[in-house]
Amino acid sequence: MNIVIAGGGSVGRFIAEQLVGSGHSVTIIDNDTDVVGRHGSTIDAATWVKGDACDIDTLKHAGLEQADVVAAVTGDDEDNLVVSLLAKQEFAVPRVVARVNNPNNEWMFNETWGVDVSVSTPHLITGLVQEAVSVGSFVRLLSFEGGRAKLAEVTLAEGSPAADKEIAELGFPRDTTVVAILRDEKVVVPRGDTILRLGDEVLVLVTSESEDAVRDLLVG
Repeated sequence: MNIVIAGGGSVGRFIAEQLVGSGHSVTIIDNDTDVVGRHGSTIDAATWVKGDACDIDTLKHAGLEQADVVAAVTGDDEDNLVVSLLAKQEFAVPRVVARVNNPNNEWMFNETWGVDVSVSTPHLITGLVQEAVSVGSFVRLLSFEGGRAKLAEVTLAEGSPAADKEIAELGFPRDTTVVAILRDEKVVVPRGDTILRLGDEVLVLVTSESEDAVRDLLVG
């Protein structure tokens, strides 16, 4: 896949290294001459473009017309929003991922600004901490599609209506998917006849419309 990363800081470089290692074609855009000079040759097979990622000509030079994914991961939320909007509206990039630096700005990172997936590090860490210390609670981990879809986790506790029942028997809403079950430090791939047990960590993809119903099914 052709992937363009706006932002050559530590986050952008780490993402680029991982993607290059997976065989993807990666281009990094950064307007800091020092960053490009020091790191331009440190990531094998990655292409660096010196310029402002909020500028259409720079984005054309970086090949956004052929990009499959754009990741806007600069340290400035305004820049990430502008890059996302241009990527989606001017270049029709199929998938746009944006980094949220200030959690108070997360509400803006939606389809209006061209963002398909937003990643707020503070909110993600909060969710992971809650997941680590909470049993029997519905914990949101990630949001997609402007918050319309969410990845959530529930550790089944005493009193859970889902305990000792097959997934198909529970009658999850049609717009809900049980993604995985973590049991005894192993990953269980869910099927309709999979029986949920107390202590299972259930990862489920829900929509805003189905979230309450799923919470009732797993938490009670």
